Amino acid sequence: MGMSAPQGGGRPAGVTPSMNVTPLVDVVLVLLIIFMVVTPLLAKQFWLNLPKKEDPVKVERAPDDADRPVVLTVDERGVLRINQTEVPRAELKERLARIFAARSDDVLYFDADDAAAYAVAVEAMDAARMGGARTIAVLTEKPAR
Repeated sequence: MGMSAPQGGGRPAGVTPSMNVTPLVDVVLVLLIIFMVVTPLLAKQFWLNLPKKEDPVKVERAPDDADRPVVLTVDERGVLRINQTEVPRAELKERLARIFAARSDDVLYFDADDAAAYAVAVEAMDAARMGGARTIAVLTEKPAR
């Protein structure tokens, strides 16, 4: 901050302060240059995975069951069903592994009755994960039958 003192034979009014703006302008210009250099580096990148175009000669018709979703249900007695077909607990992992080996997606829809035991539901989801289900979608509404 600079100061100026009055000169001459006038009345001594005291020292009047005045602001030195030069350091402020220097700092602002340096910040402006920094922002101009950094801004192009902040450009966001996103990855886009497009499906590959299939050759019409090689396209095979999928079986009718390939379009149906795989739904694993647990009822109040602890009985496990895959698409309304009852499955013993010991065979669940192997049966799901065979189902997912024939499908292109590994999505399993899971539905448990409100009165089903929590331990049975968690064991069923663990067996489904070990059977090859990569995504387990928990159904919140009853599926249409």
